[in-house]
Amino acid sequence: MLTEASLSIWGWGSLGIVLFLVTFGPFVIFYLAFYILCFVGGGFVVILLFGKTNSEKYLEQCEHSFLPPTSTGVPKCLEEMKREARTIKIDRRLTGANIIDEPLQQVIQFSLRDYVQYWYYTLSDDESFLLEIRQTLQNALIQFATRSKEIDWQPYFTTRIVDDFGTHLRVFRKAQQKVTEKDDQVKGTAEDLVDTFFEVEVEMEKKICRDLVCTSPKDEEGFLRDLCEVLLYLLLPPGDFQNKIMRYFVREILARGILLPLINQLSDPDYINQYVIWMIRDSNCNYEAFMNIIKLSDNIGELEAVRDKASEELQYLRSLDTAGDDINTIKNQINSLLFVKKVCDSRIQRLQSGKEINTVKLAANFGKLCTVPLDSILVDNVALQFFMDYMQQTGGQAHLFFWMTVEGYRVTAQQQLEVLLSRQKDGRHQSNQTKGLLRAAAVGIYEQYLSEKASPRVTVDDYLVAKLADTLNHEDPTPEIFDDIQRKVYELMLRDERFYPSFRQNALYVRMLAELDMLKDPSFRGSDDGDGESFNGSPTGSINLSLDDLSNVSSDDSVQLHAYISDTGVCNDHGKTYALYAITVHRRNLNSEEMWKTYRRYSDFHDFHMRITEQFENLSSILKLPGKKTFNNMDRDFLEKRKKDLNAYLQLLLTPEMMKASPALAHYVYDFLENKAYSKGKGDFARKVPPLLPKTDSDPEHCRVSAQLDDNVDDNIPLRVMLLLMDEVFDLKERNQWLRRNIKNLLQQLIRATYGDTINRKIVDYVDWMTSPEQVADSVKRFRDALWPNGILAETVPCRDKAIRMRTRIAGKTKLFAIMPDELKHIIGAETTRKGILRVFEMFQHNQLNRRMVYVFLEGFLETLFPQYKFRDLFNKLHSRSKQMQKYKQKLQTTQAPSLQKR
Repeated sequence: MLTEASLSIWGWGSLGIVLFLVTFGPFVIFYLAFYILCFVGGGFVVILLFGKTNSEKYLEQCEHSFLPPTSTGVPKCLEEMKREARTIKIDRRLTGANIIDEPLQQVIQFSLRDYVQYWYYTLSDDESFLLEIRQTLQNALIQFATRSKEIDWQPYFTTRIVDDFGTHLRVFRKAQQKVTEKDDQVKGTAEDLVDTFFEVEVEMEKKICRDLVCTSPKDEEGFLRDLCEVLLYLLLPPGDFQNKIMRYFVREILARGILLPLINQLSDPDYINQYVIWMIRDSNCNYEAFMNIIKLSDNIGELEAVRDKASEELQYLRSLDTAGDDINTIKNQINSLLFVKKVCDSRIQRLQSGKEINTVKLAANFGKLCTVPLDSILVDNVALQFFMDYMQQTGGQAHLFFWMTVEGYRVTAQQQLEVLLSRQKDGRHQSNQTKGLLRAAAVGIYEQYLSEKASPRVTVDDYLVAKLADTLNHEDPTPEIFDDIQRKVYELMLRDERFYPSFRQNALYVRMLAELDMLKDPSFRGSDDGDGESFNGSPTGSINLSLDDLSNVSSDDSVQLHAYISDTGVCNDHGKTYALYAITVHRRNLNSEEMWKTYRRYSDFHDFHMRITEQFENLSSILKLPGKKTFNNMDRDFLEKRKKDLNAYLQLLLTPEMMKASPALAHYVYDFLENKAYSKGKGDFARKVPPLLPKTDSDPEHCRVSAQLDDNVDDNIPLRVMLLLMDEVFDLKERNQWLRRNIKNLLQQLIRATYGDTINRKIVDYVDWMTSPEQVADSVKRFRDALWPNGILAETVPCRDKAIRMRTRIAGKTKLFAIMPDELKHIIGAETTRKGILRVFEMFQHNQLNRRMVYVFLEGFLETLFPQYKFRDLFNKLHSRSKQMQKYKQKLQTTQAPSLQKR
């Protein structure tokens, strides 16, 4: 059924197709498809055109009915650019003081010109952007000036800066000690010292370490950007600060255009050295200071720089074509330069061979030491402190303290009794009160050192103690009441093997001699009778001999030279007492005979001996100069003995055998014996020094210095400052506390005698003067002239040649040594003074450490300027990425972990 139906459908369909093709032809199929396609396409075109027209009409109706009229972005921007630029008025007033505002405006103008305008004008001629930046800078300066006027700067200049500098010096001193303790045989490098410095800093500061900022230029720039952004937030109006483009421009100008160049200059060791030389430019370089620096220098670069410059000067002098008197001067200069070159070569060889000698250790082991009597030790501050340290080590301090206390009691009692006597003569009676005070003092000494309760107790004969007790009970005290016991104590300290005899064999005794300049080594040479030039009383002129004449004299047997000390005396020149020796000199040859007198001091003999023994090494084992004596060196018997010894020295020196063995020695001998003032190297030699140098325009030891100040001196500004600096420069807190108390008392007396009670007022007035408009304006002008000399941006200063920088270091140290007063050496010791000055100088020779000090001063300045803001916490966060800080925290965690586990 279904099959039949399907066949019928196919049959009828086929028949229909055949009939259609027969009727319309075979191409009718293509025509039909074309007609259908045109119908559909036409329908789409009609719908599209109709829909677009109706949509536009509808949107236009909506725009006029619901939305405000707007214009596109580009036309609006063009319209704004066509408008006239509105005038921005700049108020040139900044601080309220015209003398400050004028240079400040110039600094702003130069900054914009050199950091913004040079690239901005290539983009646009519109001035409004530059005026906006200028206004922003001025707003910041106005706020800064307003804050500055509200601050009392006296604590910052008299307290904070001194504390920061003292703490910086303490960290450096501790770092030096650590580097030395790591390995005595291997000298630590500068990098080791810097790393150790920041390790000590984090141990002392606990919460902050500035190593990353001081050693990484990238991190330093980031720190300055962050700091400038914080300052802009505090100083700018909110609207200006929210303008990011403007804020970033100003931040970059401040950070990279002003602060970074300034910090680079202030932290440059060579700049600091030149500044030191400029500061003490009135002080002349002298021979003794220069030679001490050469002999103490452990930097081969410094020695090579001086040696090379000496060689260069030698070559120049030898090329000169001169005659007459000039040839004598030039030959003297050549000899002096040869001497400097020889000393430098000798020092370099010793350093390169690793045979550097510790003079103190060498003298302690092998040297023949000077003998300082006990009575001289007890009256000399420097010597007494070392003896006191030794007595404390051996348990004999009670004897020494008793002796010193009795000395003080005797002086006080004599003064009180003299006052009492004078008042009795005037009819005023206070005898009971005075005697009561003396009795109380005497009983106090007895109870502290001699009674059964005393601990430790001074061991003397019991009958002497009983006699003293009886006298105290029945008689009025006198200044001599303790004399018998004091004499026994002195004899005990002098003869007991535990005390003075053993002290002379101890290393402290050698250190004492070093501080007194009594060790037999060039590094510790000094003068027992002053350092000035010797006096020459002869009215006759000096004898001028050329080097050629001297050479002929030394080789000609017909010329004979004799000299002897004919007399000696003591002179006083401006309060300085010294011995003077009169030398009679005879010079004979075939045709004539001459005789003259010249006058020399022992320091002249000492200088002469040092020069010839270093120039002619074979003489050091033959010639022996009489030793120096620090105490009682003006005694008549001693002077006669020294005269005899110096005569023997001269006779040995002038023997024909000695002169023939060293022909060039004649020049030095004649120079010493000439009838003129002997300059000890300050004449011919010192004239050669300037060409060598370029001309240039908790644990108390692990806390800040301010934590250790004595409360009773905080109100005395100069005493506080001087104690701080002396403590850290000369390491006095490591020394005997008795010495420090004496220094404090001496400083108090000096300040009161000089200024009385007005010194604090004068210092406050000086700080006010420093912050006055005139001084601030002067500082701004110096800053302007430094960065823009003659109104032009200063070019980057090329790094000076290494040899010049090394010679500048030598010059700086020489200047510092030259201004070192002898009184300071007498108070704290020569060796301590030398080490302290060299420590301070060495601290400034490291760029990273100088940067740290600059940033510490800057942080203190900002904390003082903005006390209401938590700048201390801010700096802790800015420095939190410090590597040393992270190590310190890990170390603390490791240390605290066991204790936490126990809990």
